[in-house]
Order: sequence, then C-alpha cells, then structure tokens
Amino acid sequence: MSDELADAIISDAADRMGKAVVHARAEFSGIRTGRANPGLFEKLPVEYYGSTVPMQQLAGFSVPDARMLMVNPFDKSSINAIERSIIDANLGLNPSNDGAAIRIAFPPLTEERRKEFVKLARARAEEGRNAVRSARRDARKDLESMQRDGDLSEDELHRYEKQLDDRTRVSESEIDDALEQKTAELMEA
Repeated sequence: MSDELADAIISDAADRMGKAVVHARAEFSGIRTGRANPGLFEKLPVEYYGSTVPMQQLAGFSVPDARMLMVNPFDKSSINAIERSIIDANLGLNPSNDGAAIRIAFPPLTEERRKEFVKLARARAEEGRNAVRSARRDARKDLESMQRDGDLSEDELHRYEKQLDDRTRVSESEIDDALEQKTAELMEA
C-alpha cells in the first residue's frame, strides 16, 4: 500500500513537472523574434461582444513570408477588436487593417531589443524552474510525512527522493534546452 502511494506521489510530481515544462515552452513561443510567428497572437485576449476570447477563436493566421503575418478574421465585424488587441499587446508591431484582413509586418529587431527579449525569456525559464522545484518540494514533503508515519523506511525514502531528484533534473534541463534554443533564435540576425 505504501509503495503504491509513494509511486502515486512521484507520478503526480512528474506530471506537474511535465506541465511546467510545457508551460515554459508556451511562454517562450509568446516572445517575439524577428520572424513572423502566429504563436505571438493566438492567445491574445480580444474583447468580442462583451466577452474576452483568445484571438485563435476569432481568426486564422497565415505567414506569406518570413516578415509578414496575416490575420484573417472569421467574422469581419471583429476586425477592429482584433486590431485593437494587437496594438494593446505592446509588441512593437503596427497592424494594417484593409477591411478584410490584418497585415502585420515584422521589422528586424535591434540588438538592444533582442537583449530585452532574452532577459524576458530567462525570467520565464526561471518561473518554469520554480514550478518544477515547487512540485519537487511538495512531493518530498509528502514522502517525508509518510516516513514519519512509519509507512516508508529510510532506505525507501532515499530511493524515492533519488527518483524525484532525477525527474527534477530532467525537467530543468528540458527548460534550459528550450531557453537556449529561444536565446539562439532571438540573437540570430
């Protein structure tokens, strides 16, 4: 019984760590590079008929070339709300509305702006690592509680903690790898 509970604790922590890695990667996709990327806009909130919805529910995206993004609203009456959302997002981009679609030109990033985005990516990576460590801390607390209650021996506790530490290292290295990739992408001229 105690092994099953300890395994469930480890499994839950691994699941939370995996979600933290996925979330960190999603946060990285929201950081703009010099290239057109629909990921910047998909989650932007748009005020639409009194409610706030993600842009991906209101429009389709296409990338005709590396520095141009097209936003094609499903409902043409939402075009002004979508344009307002892009402007309010403060991404340093100027949308151009032709009444049927929105064109967004991506100017090349300055060196200073690239460095700002790298700092932002590092901050998002640290948030991801903190979430991983939090999952580890919670699982470790549960395991130590089981050991205090006599459900786990000290050797079993060390074995489970080693599994937990291994999973933590893997998750943190996945976040670090994604950060390294994003940094290289941002610094690319």
